[in-house]
Amino acid sequence: MNQIRRTSNLAIVSLVCGVLGWTLAPFLGSIIAVITGHMARAEIRRSAGTLDGDGLAVAGLVLGWLAVGLTLVGIFIVFAFLGGLAWLAALNS
Repeated sequence: MNQIRRTSNLAIVSLVCGVLGWTLAPFLGSIIAVITGHMARAEIRRSAGTLDGDGLAVAGLVLGWLAVGLTLVGIFIVFAFLGGLAWLAALNS
């Protein structure tokens, strides 16, 4: 007899927040997507086959980590640019 597998709510939250991290709530959505994605994958592993949604959780994790990584790279570029401007200003004074 086939057992009905339901989708993990945390996996759904992870995917939705991962998309929100790229649209309406850039940093907060990404952080929530990463946290709930890891929680969902752990929940799915512990469920002994009764929960589904690992792909949703992985998609949320990928979207979340990409947004966090690009945000950090962007912050680094801004500081490097501003540091270069400060260095040029110090040379010219």
